[in-house]
Amino acid sequence: MAAGYAPPLRGSSRGLGSVVFRQQKWKSSVSTKAKMPPCNFVPEKYKSHSYERMRKIREQNVSPSLRTFYKKPLLLHQGHMQWLFDYEGRRYLDLFAGIVTVGVGHCHPKVTMATQKQLARLWHISSIYMHPSIQEYAEKLTSLFPDPLKVVYLTNSGSEANDLAMFMARLYTRNFDIISFRGAYHGGSPYTLGLTSVGLYKHGVANGFGCLTTMLPDVFRGPWGGSHCRDSPVQTVRKCTCSEGVCHAKDQYIEQFKDTLNTSVPKTIAGFISEPIQGVNGAVQYPRGFLKEAYQLVRERQGVCISDEVQTGFGRTGSHFWGFQTHGVVPDIVTLAKGIEIASSLAQNLHFNTFGGNPLACTVGAAVLDAIEEDGLQKNSEDVGTYMLLELAKLRDKFKIVGDVRGKGLMIGVEMVTDKDHRHPLPAEEVGQILEDCKDMGVLIGRGGLHSQTFRIKPPMCITKKDVDFAVEVFDTALQRHMERAAAKQT
Repeated sequence: MAAGYAPPLRGSSRGLGSVVFRQQKWKSSVSTKAKMPPCNFVPEKYKSHSYERMRKIREQNVSPSLRTFYKKPLLLHQGHMQWLFDYEGRRYLDLFAGIVTVGVGHCHPKVTMATQKQLARLWHISSIYMHPSIQEYAEKLTSLFPDPLKVVYLTNSGSEANDLAMFMARLYTRNFDIISFRGAYHGGSPYTLGLTSVGLYKHGVANGFGCLTTMLPDVFRGPWGGSHCRDSPVQTVRKCTCSEGVCHAKDQYIEQFKDTLNTSVPKTIAGFISEPIQGVNGAVQYPRGFLKEAYQLVRERQGVCISDEVQTGFGRTGSHFWGFQTHGVVPDIVTLAKGIEIASSLAQNLHFNTFGGNPLACTVGAAVLDAIEEDGLQKNSEDVGTYMLLELAKLRDKFKIVGDVRGKGLMIGVEMVTDKDHRHPLPAEEVGQILEDCKDMGVLIGRGGLHSQTFRIKPPMCITKKDVDFAVEVFDTALQRHMERAAAKQT
């Protein structure tokens, strides 16, 4: 088992108990009292090119469009569960999980073992032949969905899955127009860029024919929102007079959705796609009940409802396995499974994917589903995620630049502002410096939002409350340092 445990090295403690680990022998450039939780995994010694050589290769031979975080990009070498290790053995708590893709943890022992066994048995034969893993994975995956979501078409990426969902919606309905939210990210392919509504991902070429955007029902930054709108343990600081079970903000946003249907598309449409919680835009949540009413309006127009579960699926929201379940809806298409009638429409002609459903990927997928269940990671997402949201809310109350804390389970956003009253985004360079400080203290955080003003916290679902305590204390220190820098500029 390549990702098995290794005995720790003995030595002086430096505040971490009676054991010090090799990867901890470094000092942060930022002073902090936060103590990184111990880890009994020791990474292999780095043996590849020097950092300078790696950076030069990156600059000369890798597309400049593939940007890196941080002023001095990290050179990561190995991962274990919620931890990442760089080429010098420094350990980092990963709160971004490979952009919300490493659900069960880096190099999870169960997944690694299953992968190694399959790698020695069969790599690739394509889906023109049957092999055990594709049937086993399809059955296991679809068993987690409600009826009629019982047919799966396996692809290579989220962009490709959403691309196919668009194609199937149009083919099934014989309509063309598809609606998405502003602020949505549904992929970077030429087809899905029409649905993606984040300016940073747009290019100066034609795209989006037949794709319409509608107002994002954002109860923090949008025109309407209050203190009871979200399905989250943390609400906005905006006040409202809504009584229990009534949300005026939701009603206003539904009127905007109706306006789009009445003015921007024909009487019949192909569909509507949304993330249960927006990911790239910084864990934006909609008012309770919005999606249920929006789905009804779309179906009245003969359109199908598509749920993009690339970031919210597999138990990350905690209370449910799929994000759409938190809204009390059943989509017609999910980026991971398709309704049988819609899937049949695709079979009228040949549609093929060479690598989708290959033996190795299906084995990994099945092992991940087993690990989520056996390790209790959905429940852990709910418990640890709620704890983290409440701890981060304390920082919102402490710092004027923390405008909003939101999310569900381990799908969390922290939006930074110049002040809470006006909600102007904190300048990107200031957010970037906070990100740098957190990294220097051993915590890796994501970043998103239309103005890159929101911290995206979506760690591997194996994270613990002790990890949260460390991360929140590091974030607290970084925010204090930012306030000190701001004060120094004014003197």
